[in-house]
Amino acid sequence: MRILVSNDDGYRAEGLQRLADALRPLAEVTVVAPDRNRSGASNSLTLDVPLRVASFGERAYYVNGTPTDCVHLAISGLFDFEQDMVVSGINHGANLGDDVLYSGTVAAAIEGRFLGLPTMAVSLVARDGGHFDTAARVASELVMRLMRAPLHSSMILNVNVPDMPYEHLRGFRVTRLGHRHRSESVVRATDPHGRAVYWVGPAGEGADAGEGTDFAAIAAGCVSVTPLQVDLTRHTALADLDEWLRGRAP
Repeated sequence: MRILVSNDDGYRAEGLQRLADALRPLAEVTVVAPDRNRSGASNSLTLDVPLRVASFGERAYYVNGTPTDCVHLAISGLFDFEQDMVVSGINHGANLGDDVLYSGTVAAAIEGRFLGLPTMAVSLVARDGGHFDTAARVASELVMRLMRAPLHSSMILNVNVPDMPYEHLRGFRVTRLGHRHRSESVVRATDPHGRAVYWVGPAGEGADAGEGTDFAAIAAGCVSVTPLQVDLTRHTALADLDEWLRGRAP
């Protein structure tokens, strides 16, 4: 078994190192991660400048690109061997609900799925804490389960882990994505020359956070495991949209 590990927090991130260390007893691990923090990069590919790869350890590399770049390179020709699975993380912060649309951590897993591999994104729901050991153990357990009983390769697992000691976890829950309230307003500041600059405001709290959601699982002290798919088609609306188009004035 060969596992590709990537992230969006950059190759120096503690979560990346903890994840790779936890998976090495299970498989041959190769790390390919961005050269700096690329949180919020989503599924972007770098197409306007060449990508460069450098080593920072044994079977460990960083790339001057996005998380998607890293996974794409690693699977599509960087190495002379094939990967069997992609595990992305451990993200320092939640990837709940709407977060998955922006997350580079989730995007790395999605790119692995696009390229035909089973994938998982792992995030630690922490702001200032740091029980990365808990999230690493959870990731290891789930990978072992996938090795024993594989899921269909089209499924992407989005895993969020409460920031607490492992023995305090209250189990695992299969969840759906919730939704956040709209983000807070942008934060305006000035640079040293007096020119206006803006910071994107913090994400909103959970709006759709009821029973069955990833938000609810985390609030209950449980690991949230959400199956994702890349088909964004709203299938239930196809018939209504067809009728709407047929009724359109010529």
